Amino acid sequence: MYFASRFRAFAGAAALLAASAMAHAQTALPNVVILATGGTIAGAGASAVNSATYSAAKVPVEKLLAGLPELSKVANVRGEQVFQIASESLTNDNLLTLAKRVSALSKQADVDGIVITHGTDTLEETAYFLTLTVHTPKPIIVVGSMRPGTAMSADGALNLFDAVNVAASKDAVGKGVLVTMNDEIQTGRDVSKTVNIKTEAFKSQWGPLGMIVEGRNYWFRAPLKRHTMQSEFNIDTINALPPVEIVFGYQGVPSTAIDALAKSGTKALIHAGTGNGSVADRIVPVLQKVRGDGILVIRSSRVPDGFVIRNAEQPDDKYDWVVAHDLRPQKARILAMVALTKTSDTKELQRIFWEY
Repeated sequence: MYFASRFRAFAGAAALLAASAMAHAQTALPNVVILATGGTIAGAGASAVNSATYSAAKVPVEKLLAGLPELSKVANVRGEQVFQIASESLTNDNLLTLAKRVSALSKQADVDGIVITHGTDTLEETAYFLTLTVHTPKPIIVVGSMRPGTAMSADGALNLFDAVNVAASKDAVGKGVLVTMNDEIQTGRDVSKTVNIKTEAFKSQWGPLGMIVEGRNYWFRAPLKRHTMQSEFNIDTINALPPVEIVFGYQGVPSTAIDALAKSGTKALIHAGTGNGSVADRIVPVLQKVRGDGILVIRSSRVPDGFVIRNAEQPDDKYDWVVAHDLRPQKARILAMVALTKTSDTKELQRIFWEY
């Protein structure tokens, strides 16, 4: 009886020590919040063979996390369902709501990193908006998937695991908003969706910042453009975004879209030109008139890589136009909206396009 009693006491003490050690280990792990917005990573198909035909934004964040018990070894993770929307349907108001929530979380001492699950169609736009507006050195990772979780060889689980791993890593601090897809770490500024039916869909013409292999980050370069803590824009003081629209250049293009948008109340037009942001001869006087009416004109290019050279193809100084540098039209729109919350001076806007 004596020995049995002593054994029970010993076993109880051991159990308490084990529980304490486990609690300490969990406390020692970084704290990561996952903000879910919908998209393919939360999608479901009718069968396992449906990798491109499915319904997006169906799976809640709790179910996503429950399917990845491996996350508990990387970080203390909790999730919030901010939206449940396919990303092509996101609005400016959605962007503001999401960014303000990211900013608020980043100020909490018990949050070390933030992950946003997002549809891939406009993932790059959200990532760039956060890059420009959220002031924090803490890692912010935007992640999606090209296949729903119900598909064979679904990519969402590994992409999300990698995102949490990077968000929990001290070596990601200060590198701004990142995108983790297909084992690569991309900067939110540079990355774009380049393919619509392959898992290696997201690329940057300047290359990835690094890779994640079996839970370890390998870094090769760092972003040099202004972002997050170095940005002059702050989501905490931005409550509305001015309208900015995109017009597309192509053979035989009429001025119909420009004429209509000029009457819509837009504050700026992004001209997605051919080649080096070229503008058709019949469109030049139309854009000159638009600028004369007080609407800003920003020359971008529909070409995936390269950058627009100022005063090449068009005399930008003479026309008081701005060039978008290496930003694709959809990202030029994001920067223009954010910049217009502070200035409409074309010299200042051009500086902003060079620096961001």
